[in-house]
Amino acid sequence: MFSKATANFVRHIDPEGSLIHVSRLNDSDKLVPMALVVKRNRMWFWQSPKYQPTDFTLSNLLQGDKVLRPDVSKTEFVTYEGTYRDKLSGKLDTEAGAVRATLEGHGTSKLQSSFGKLKKEELDVQKLLQDSSGRLIDMQQPLVQQLEKRADVLAVVKERILTANSFTVTQTKKEQCVFQGMLGLVGMMGSSFKVCVKDSNNVEADSDVSLEIPSGTVIAYSILELEIKKSGHFNICLQPGLMGGIEADSPESWPSHDSLDEMDGMCNGSQEMDLSPLAELPQLTRGVLFKRLQETLGDRTALSYMECLLEELCRGETVNVATHKELSESQRKLLSAILDRAGTDSPAENSQWGIPSHLNAAHLLVSALEELPDPTLSLLSKSSADFLEAFDTLMCMLKKSREPLSLQCLPVPLQDNQAFQRAEQLLSSTNVTLKRDSDRLWMETRGEPGVLPLVLCLSTQGLSLLCKGQK
Repeated sequence: MFSKATANFVRHIDPEGSLIHVSRLNDSDKLVPMALVVKRNRMWFWQSPKYQPTDFTLSNLLQGDKVLRPDVSKTEFVTYEGTYRDKLSGKLDTEAGAVRATLEGHGTSKLQSSFGKLKKEELDVQKLLQDSSGRLIDMQQPLVQQLEKRADVLAVVKERILTANSFTVTQTKKEQCVFQGMLGLVGMMGSSFKVCVKDSNNVEADSDVSLEIPSGTVIAYSILELEIKKSGHFNICLQPGLMGGIEADSPESWPSHDSLDEMDGMCNGSQEMDLSPLAELPQLTRGVLFKRLQETLGDRTALSYMECLLEELCRGETVNVATHKELSESQRKLLSAILDRAGTDSPAENSQWGIPSHLNAAHLLVSALEELPDPTLSLLSKSSADFLEAFDTLMCMLKKSREPLSLQCLPVPLQDNQAFQRAEQLLSSTNVTLKRDSDRLWMETRGEPGVLPLVLCLSTQGLSLLCKGQK
């Protein structure tokens, strides 16, 4: 709730700007001016970095006994209140042996944030440059040594947005679930709900959660990255776009993927972006994963949390899925099924960077979905299996052919006008136009679409692999 509220705030107040939303309430006390934040690059080039506040300030890293004290200006910022509503629906048909079950759910969600008056505190960068001139960073400091091994980047907090008074974040959910059959469906709607009405076929659930957040809570901040030399000399990156880092590391460099041409290798199943292991999962697991992902597309917080958990697993970190209360029971079972299946592979033969292939593919798919804008996610959440498979086929055909396609090559499901319009809407939401005349079909980009066409192609390919064979 807190993370979603602060993310919405930054998205509306400072889109495409330098502000970073605070994702964990527990990090607020660490985000003081001149505090150190670790910037960690992600596994896929299109992903935004993750930021992890530390318990240190820049003064803690410098050699010598003189304490570096920040000079901070304080001003009023804005008064902010926001209300966000989602409508979710989904249906799951599954069969195991002689047992068949149907689960259908509908729900609404409302998140209300009353931050009230907000203040801004900003570091005097000129004075920081003067006070730190000639000072060296202690390269033996434990935090620095740990970061040298990971190629992460250190940054200092330049400004922060915090509340002047206590405020409330309230989330209200109403859900209805209708099911038939004898499968163990307890927990499909999550563990935290109040049962209002229950009979043999129908369950209705309401939840109303309110968080009272104290005054002085940081909800957003901005940073300046540090460029650290092996000698201990350092520079503060003042210009936008300047990247920091520690000289002892070999920084990762991602190629530029600003063109639709980058979809060629993906559609053919390249080694780096291989989604094909998803097709090797058991049909029941693929069906549940497909439906669960479609349901999750309307909740960015849940989608982001699942991506973070998968990333930790892909980095080799130990994660006990059963202990993560943020996941519903069905999501925990789903991730456990993926892990159990992935564990049967040989890492040396079927993975990249030592990651089991099924786990890597699942993370790739969820990461691509997370990058898509809300209108695209909304369209995908309502798309049928037949449409997704046909759309994926069309995208691969368009990329393999440098010339316009004949309309006779259009996959059968897309020959329906309504389905074709949905395909047009999907591409349009990623700044690509699908055009046709009397007998030809082709794509045109609008402006600089960036990575959106690529992640859309990855997303539809992954979803189509999951729903193949699903009736």
